[in-house]
Amino acid sequence: MSYNQHEYPVLSRMARDYLAIQGSAASAERSFSSGGITDTARRGRLGDELFGQIQKLKSAYRDGRLKAQDEAWLHVQSFPGTSNSKI
Repeated sequence: MSYNQHEYPVLSRMARDYLAIQGSAASAERSFSSGGITDTARRGRLGDELFGQIQKLKSAYRDGRLKAQDEAWLHVQSFPGTSNSKI
């Protein structure tokens, strides 16, 4: 790549920028693997929309964007007569 960088400087810089981008094969493989776990033989009747929603939830929990403890606390707070302080 460096042997033509003086003859084609703009193309050389563009190639360096473009070729430096890593492929996303690992994240795609993780998504397909996670989808395979969700779509087992016993859950074969899941519709496309519900399947997608489950995958989004799993991703949010895994990435830390959603926490089960926080969700449970919001649910507890919705009960009548519950105090507003955390347990």
